[in-house]
Amino acid sequence: MTTEPLLTEPLLSVRGLEKHFPVTAGLLKRQVGAVRAVDGVSFDVVKGETLGLVGESGCGKTTTGRLITRLIEPTGGKIAFEGEDVTHMSQGRMRPLRRDIQMIFQDPYSSLNPRHTVGAIVGAPFRIQGIKTEHGVKKAVQEILELVGLNPEHYNRYPHEFSGGQRQRIGIARTLALKPKLIIADEPVSALDVSIQAQVVNLLEDLQNELDLTYVVIAHDLSVVRHISDRVAVMYLGKIVEMADRKDLYETPMHPYTNALLSAVPIPDPKRRTDRERIRLQGDVPSPLNPPPACRFHTRCWKAQEICRTVEPPLTALAPGHQVACHFPENFAGNPSGNAPSAPADGQEKEPGTASPVS
Repeated sequence: MTTEPLLTEPLLSVRGLEKHFPVTAGLLKRQVGAVRAVDGVSFDVVKGETLGLVGESGCGKTTTGRLITRLIEPTGGKIAFEGEDVTHMSQGRMRPLRRDIQMIFQDPYSSLNPRHTVGAIVGAPFRIQGIKTEHGVKKAVQEILELVGLNPEHYNRYPHEFSGGQRQRIGIARTLALKPKLIIADEPVSALDVSIQAQVVNLLEDLQNELDLTYVVIAHDLSVVRHISDRVAVMYLGKIVEMADRKDLYETPMHPYTNALLSAVPIPDPKRRTDRERIRLQGDVPSPLNPPPACRFHTRCWKAQEICRTVEPPLTALAPGHQVACHFPENFAGNPSGNAPSAPADGQEKEPGTASPVS
């Protein structure tokens, strides 16, 4: 696997990350298989940038985020934060690093304890880490609440007294309490009303500029990812199939799966909508318990040939900063496999041509 050289030392470096959940059966609970939720993921995140991690449900995005924050133990691979290997670091040694690596959870309704006040929720990191503040925890919490757009006077209110968007702001405030360097945002707006999503995304951008934060944003909504990300990595069935700068990925997507995802993004302008082709992938995503051999997308790809079923395509740089794992990439003048693309596979639907760029 190739990786693009970075001009600066990455804040986060992930190499060959794996997480296999064992499947057991019988009274003796013998392992009969493993769900390969994450199966060899590699990427770097530079300080101050935002990496978007996108893909269908079940592709391993959230598991990757939880592995990075060490909420679950990796099966294999390496995670380095500021040059320090944290892959199998004990919870005791990880505790100080929790100040620098935080996570925004997807559901603002279940991630907040309904029995605790806002002050107790946002102030919990100070108590857990034993941090003393200049003017007391209450004053520090009220300043953070004001920073995320909430009324500091709501310090003694409970989560049920707030709307979904306000609850997510409370979750963001809790994340910011210890001034972290890296934030993993797991679907930060997917549970919110559409009218509120833009406000939360803009808040995350403002906080990044003001506090010099680094984000890994996990999402399935490509419109959100395009708005907030500097680079985008596309995952399919536990692997990264394409990674590129935001502009390059949206204007010249090379992997067929990325093209299919972009063709599904709604366009509000009816005139532009008619100019774009819709790629309809047939069948369901294969089970991570028994993924297809070689290229995992070949069972749903209209360009699949025999080489796709027998040889796994490596994640290779086909353009500056643009990595793709495909034997027959689209929007690419060269042909790394030396074979001509085939006709659409049986059961696949795709009109001639390539999906148009999405705005």
